[in-house]
Amino acid sequence: QVQVVESGGGLVQPGGSLRLSCAASGSIGQIYTMGWYRQAPEKQRELVAVITSGGSTNYADSVKGRFTISRDNAKNTVYLQMDRLKPEDTAVYYCNVRAYNASNYWGKGTLVTVSS
Repeated sequence: QVQVVESGGGLVQPGGSLRLSCAASGSIGQIYTMGWYRQAPEKQRELVAVITSGGSTNYADSVKGRFTISRDNAKNTVYLQMDRLKPEDTAVYYCNVRAYNASNYWGKGTLVTVSS
């Protein structure tokens, strides 16, 4: 059974920082990409950042220069360092894991609230 578990969400003031973590376990096979998506109230889920097994990254324009994605391949873990947070970053953040065999897995999400 595959598990994808996020952690690190919470309440932070505008301008603050948070670090999200996501660990994948189980019979996933070799992982290709690990990434973060987010969904704000009444909005569609959107890509935040993704990283390949080789370390290539892609970011949404809205987070470039503020968020940093990184990955520990040995631990099947991905991180999202979020700095200079804005109220519009408030959302449920979901971890996505995609294997080379095309299997696709989602975590249950972690809530990030940016508010004073």
